[in-house]
Amino acid sequence: MTSQTLQTPSASEIRVGSVSHGEVYTQRWVVDMILDLVGYTPDRYLAGLSITDPACGSGAFLVAIAERLSQSCRKFDCELPTTGIQAFDILERNVETSRRNIEATLVDEGWERLTAQNLAAQWVKPGDYLLQDQHVPTDLVVGNPPYIRIEDVPASRMDLYRLRNKTMTGRSDVYVGFYEQGLKALKPGGKLGFICADRWMRNQYGRELRKLISEKFAVDSLVVMHDVDAFEDKVAAYPAITVIRNGPQRSAAVVDTSKELKQRHSKELVSWLKCSESTNMEHAAFRAARLPHWFEGTDSWPMGSPERLALLEDLSDRYPTLEESGVKVGIGVATGADSVFLTKLDNLVEEDRMLPLSMVKDAKKGSYEWTGHYLVNPWTREGDLVDLRAYPRLNSHFEKNRVTLESRYVAKKNPQRWYRTIDKVDSALTERPKLLFPDMKLNIHPTLELGGYYPHHNLYYMVSDCWDLEVLGGILLSRLAQMFIEAYAVRMRGGTLRFQAQYLRRIRVPRPETLDSAVEKALVDAFRLRDVGGATQAALRAYGISRLPAR
Repeated sequence: MTSQTLQTPSASEIRVGSVSHGEVYTQRWVVDMILDLVGYTPDRYLAGLSITDPACGSGAFLVAIAERLSQSCRKFDCELPTTGIQAFDILERNVETSRRNIEATLVDEGWERLTAQNLAAQWVKPGDYLLQDQHVPTDLVVGNPPYIRIEDVPASRMDLYRLRNKTMTGRSDVYVGFYEQGLKALKPGGKLGFICADRWMRNQYGRELRKLISEKFAVDSLVVMHDVDAFEDKVAAYPAITVIRNGPQRSAAVVDTSKELKQRHSKELVSWLKCSESTNMEHAAFRAARLPHWFEGTDSWPMGSPERLALLEDLSDRYPTLEESGVKVGIGVATGADSVFLTKLDNLVEEDRMLPLSMVKDAKKGSYEWTGHYLVNPWTREGDLVDLRAYPRLNSHFEKNRVTLESRYVAKKNPQRWYRTIDKVDSALTERPKLLFPDMKLNIHPTLELGGYYPHHNLYYMVSDCWDLEVLGGILLSRLAQMFIEAYAVRMRGGTLRFQAQYLRRIRVPRPETLDSAVEKALVDAFRLRDVGGATQAALRAYGISRLPAR
C-alpha cells in the first residue's frame, strides 16, 4: 500500500480541540506503573531498549521515559541515545509541548540544553501513527491512545484508518487501531502497555482485536481501573491497563481496583504483578488473581472479580459447554410482522395452520402457563411453505395483510415467498420438552415447557436427548449459572441482563452421566420449588467447588 493511497486529510478536515482528538492526560503515578509493568525501569540498560508512544499528547509518558533513561545512562555511564525513543502526535501543538517538556526534564537531570533540544526534536515527530507506511520494530509500546468516537472522525480519515487497520470494524473507536498498530510493531518478546477504555474487550467491534491478540500475542496482565482517578480530568470511559506481549501465552494476572487505589499503593500492586509465583492477593485498594492462561478466541472477555475470573477459567478447563454436553441452545421464531402472524383467535385460519406459541409471559412465574397465543404457521412439517391454494382462509388472511408482509426485507429478497416468517418453523421442536429463557431479566430464569408449544423470538430455549431437563434446570437456576451470564452478557439500564444464546452457550456444566443421584434429586427439588439457594448449593456439589466468590 503506497503512501499516496494513505494520504492524510488536510488540516481543515480535522477539528481542533481536546475533545475532538480524544486527549485525556494520564496521572504521573499511573504512567510510572505502566512503565514498571513493561519493564522500562532505570535499573536496566535502557539505552539498548526501544520504546514508542504512538499518541504522546503533551508528553506525560515521555517525561517519565526521559527521566528513567537519564537515570539509567548515569548508572551505566553512557550517553543518551539519539535513537530508541519515538513518539508521534497528530497535533503540532502537542509535538511542540512534548519537546519542551522533554527538554526541561533532561536539563533538570543535568544534561546540556542543546543536547536536550536536539534529542527532543529527534524523538518526537508530527504525524498520525495509524497512517504510517511502516513502523520501526520496537521493544515497547506505551501510552494512552486517543478516545475518539467514530462520529467525530472525518469520513475521509476514517476510510484510511479502516484500510490500514483491519481490526477497526463496525462502530470501532479509534483506539482499536492503536492497539493493532502497536502490537504489530513489537519485536519478539516486546510488550505493549496501554491505559484505555475497556469496551473493546466485550463489544462486538472489539472482536477482530481480540482475535488478533488470541492468535498472535499474549495477555500478561489486566488491571481494571473503573473507579480510579487515573487521569488529570474526569472522563466517562471505563479504563483498564492492559499489558500484552509478543510471545506465547503463559499465566495472566487480573486485578480489580477500587477508588482507594492511589500512588502509594501502586508499588505494592506492581510488585505483586511481577511476582510470577503469587496466585492471589487481597488488598484494601485492589483484589488480584493469577490465571494459568488467558481466555481464547474472539468471544468477549469476561467481567468479574479476579476470584470469579479465576473460577471461570478453572471451570472452562474442567467442564464442557452446554452444547458440548448434549444441549441445543436456540431462539424462537421471528416473523417480521407479529401483528399478522400472532393471534389469540383459535379459529382465525385452518386448524392445522394454528401453532400454539410460547410467549415471555407464559414463563414469567417459573411454571409454564400458556396465555393462548398462536402462530399463524405458513410452514409444512417438511420445512416448505404451504401452497396457499390448499388453505383458502390462510390465503385470505395473508392477502388482507399483503402490503405489510411484502414490505419486509425477507419478502423483498424473495418476492415469491412473500408470506414466509423470517425464521423457518421446525415442527419437530414443538413436541419436545424445552427449558425457556426470557430474553431480558435481572436473574437467570429457566422454565420447563413439557411440549406442545413453539417459542416466540423473545424466548431462548434448550432441548436435550441426554439431560433430565429438571436436573439441568436446577443447575441453570443457580447463582453459579448466573455468574457465567454476568461475566459475559450485556447489561441494560437498571441492571437487566440479556440472556441471549451467545451468552447461554458460554455456561459450563458437568456431563449428566457424572452426577450422583443425591445431587440430581437436590437439583430437581430446587428447580421445582424455584429455590435459588438450594439450587446453588446442589450446583456447587455438582461442580466440586466449595463456594461462589463475590462479584
